[in-house]
Amino acid sequence: MLCGQLDGHLRQIEKRLGVTINNRGNQFLLTGPAEQVTAGANLLRHLYAEVCQGVGLTPESLHLQLQQAGLERLAEEAGDAQVEAIQVIRTKRASIKPRGKNQQGYVRTIKHSDINFGIGPAGTGKTFLAVACAVEALLEEKVRRILLVRPAVEAGEKLGFLPGDLSQKIDPYLRPLYDALYEMLGFETVNKYIERNIIEVAPLAFMRGRTLNNSFIILDEAQNTTREQMKMFLTRIGFGSTAVITGDATQIDLPRGAQSGLTHVSNILRDVEGIGFTWFGNKDVVRHPLVQRIVEAYDAAEDTATPLDQSHR
Repeated sequence: MLCGQLDGHLRQIEKRLGVTINNRGNQFLLTGPAEQVTAGANLLRHLYAEVCQGVGLTPESLHLQLQQAGLERLAEEAGDAQVEAIQVIRTKRASIKPRGKNQQGYVRTIKHSDINFGIGPAGTGKTFLAVACAVEALLEEKVRRILLVRPAVEAGEKLGFLPGDLSQKIDPYLRPLYDALYEMLGFETVNKYIERNIIEVAPLAFMRGRTLNNSFIILDEAQNTTREQMKMFLTRIGFGSTAVITGDATQIDLPRGAQSGLTHVSNILRDVEGIGFTWFGNKDVVRHPLVQRIVEAYDAAEDTATPLDQSHR
């Protein structure tokens, strides 16, 4: 499992880290620059510990591991075989392992706190992991229903221009949540749960006046809530419920002059007992290597652009 079919996993590590790996049985010899060799050895120990704990290893998951952990981080890690309490989320169709310390800590916090905030850029797994934790809690009967909530604000556009009734209008805004549910539960199961109201989708404005007990509630794109909406949402939480609020404070689409409820609440509730905060950064974003090179090329072009070039953008 560690080496992969025809040692495919080892070849993948070699190409990414620039080292040579030779193995005979359980003995591995790594050759290359000292920093890359240290990084490769730590990665192999870490992967072996995960495999021993039942975590599956595929070329895709290995790619994510290599993308999530840069060379410097791999070289600095102790890489001992005793991986601290790996958080694995088990759903109907897949077992999901959070990547990196931040994602691991995020899932650990969700499982131990009633109200949780995941704040950071897109691509860090905030929403996907929240949905995975919700599905796991539902399958284990820790909650009776899942509620997906999102403010209907999107880059200045209004719901009125979309065809259909309210449910059909709000669906495009919740597509990332639906996609995650389909991946974890399957299309038929998700639709059955929606029909039975076990999974409910609601615009934030429709939450007023409700008290939600024994529910797992996810508020996505929370940077587009107002201060009043955020307070209203947080006071809906009832007994036996878990709430996860996710958002990116750099992508606020509220009208000019309106303060985001997410930035406001992160200042006033940061030290309140029982509320968990996880802050994600750019280093937590998992991207394809080609995308990283594209971004770097654009950044370099921006730096070398002349004032005339910039005026034409």
